[in-house]
Amino acid sequence: MANFYTDNPDLRHHLNHPLMEKIVELKERNYSDAAKYDYAPMDFADAMDSYDKVLEIVGDICGGTIADNAEGVDHDGPKVENGRVIYAPGTQENLDLCRKAGLMGMAMPRRLGGLNFPITPYIMAADIVSRADTGFENLWGLQDCAETIYEFADEDQKQRYIPRVCQGETMSMDLTEPDAGSDLQSVMLKATQKPDGSWVLNGVKRFITNGDSDIHLVLARSEEGTRDGRGLSMFIYDKRNGGVDVRRIENKMGIKGSPTCELTYKNAPAELVGSRRMGLIKYVMALMNGARLGIAAQSVGVSERAYREALAYAKDRKQFGKAIIEFPAVAEMLSVMKAKLGASRALLYETARFVDIYKIYEDIAKERSLTADERKEMKHYSKLADACTPLVKGMGSEYCNQNAYDCIQIHGGSGFMKDYACERVYRDARITSIYEGTTQLQVVAAIRHVTTGNYLAMIREYEAQAVREDLQWIKDVLIGLTAQYETAVSAVTAVNDTTYTDFMARRMVEMAGNIIMGYLMLSDANRNEGFSRSAGVYCKLAQSEVARHADFIAAFNPAQIDLYKAE
Repeated sequence: MANFYTDNPDLRHHLNHPLMEKIVELKERNYSDAAKYDYAPMDFADAMDSYDKVLEIVGDICGGTIADNAEGVDHDGPKVENGRVIYAPGTQENLDLCRKAGLMGMAMPRRLGGLNFPITPYIMAADIVSRADTGFENLWGLQDCAETIYEFADEDQKQRYIPRVCQGETMSMDLTEPDAGSDLQSVMLKATQKPDGSWVLNGVKRFITNGDSDIHLVLARSEEGTRDGRGLSMFIYDKRNGGVDVRRIENKMGIKGSPTCELTYKNAPAELVGSRRMGLIKYVMALMNGARLGIAAQSVGVSERAYREALAYAKDRKQFGKAIIEFPAVAEMLSVMKAKLGASRALLYETARFVDIYKIYEDIAKERSLTADERKEMKHYSKLADACTPLVKGMGSEYCNQNAYDCIQIHGGSGFMKDYACERVYRDARITSIYEGTTQLQVVAAIRHVTTGNYLAMIREYEAQAVREDLQWIKDVLIGLTAQYETAVSAVTAVNDTTYTDFMARRMVEMAGNIIMGYLMLSDANRNEGFSRSAGVYCKLAQSEVARHADFIAAFNPAQIDLYKAE
């Protein structure tokens, strides 16, 4: 039986990044919990050993039960009876096993029943779970909603709800409505405060992942007469209190084990989280950033599965007297798939480390005042995380879809049949570039980091790092690509037209992403020779992509933008 952690040495490489020592020491408050909890680490080595052992458990469960159940879950799917969701038998088995293994509430503090994991190893677990069953990762990964309760709810709410999540109860985030998808300012689910100060919710939510969960975070309109984001607040709805029914489960292309629900709220009791009017402006933004990092991890897991399915088939399938992996066209496809996977994973864990540091500092700030240096460092890493999150969600999900496509292509006609897992992987991959903000919305979030120079500043920091002599050629290429990027950005911003900048935004964001991921691959290769070939392949891919976008921008007359107006 495979172990999806130990069979992938890339994961331990990323877990043992030099920045982890700082992250762990901050997270563990210099290991002060060791005296209170017998499972708390005594030092850095002890903490890393704990992460390694838990991830090995995740890998074992995923390589066995969850992966084995994936086909049956895809076939059976969940169903609705009397307004309640009944999971597919395989999904229920997966959840029960994860609960028994203590894999819920992984990132929550020990005092609330969690494992106190940093974001980075938690995201690594999500990567592994997604490889086993992408749809199940949604259910398991929604434990991350507890982070919003931990950050913004009062102490009583934390004490009542977070331990339940750590014990295995499920969560959902109820944001989308029939007329409010990407435009969450249009949410109209009504929150009404009763004379006794309590709240009830009325209305409809749609496309809610795991919509019959035990604990819901709900975005609702609390301010009478408002129509924009300033009238929205965040609420906790507890399924034990009743008032919410599942009207139906959507019949989806993929991730079929994950019930996507339409919900009706009828005087459903709810609790306000934090302050009124801050639901969208503050709380949902934080919630969505965490969700987008989770989808990036999901995308990497799908990419991993797609690459492995394609590689195994290419080694086994013989045509014209030899395995098809020996044909240059197929070998190139596999090399590029592996490079895209490696680049996505490198950016995923770089982003996770950035998130870890600033989030931990935010948590420490609740306990004591930060020093001036700590506040400066928190702001620095917060800015880096803000820049990288839309990049890794957008480009990581696109690479995931490309790898799933190429996996089918390598299988040929067999890949179109349900006899092979790649058909399901292809269907599961498609949603990653849509939910929690489409790729186009990630570009909208990322473009300001192009125009303000944040991405260029990141690139310069990477550029300053020394590399081995045999890797210098990659660095030289990346320096040249940076010059092309700077020229392209200058050409677009010189026009001084918002419409034109928006039109070129995707190209400039992708150029920045190609260069940043190129440097991260270079850094991986510099630490570990096993990454050298993929770093070289990705460098050549980045070279062609940056040149393509640079040429388009250089040859484009802004007046030609009218050609692209939809009819």
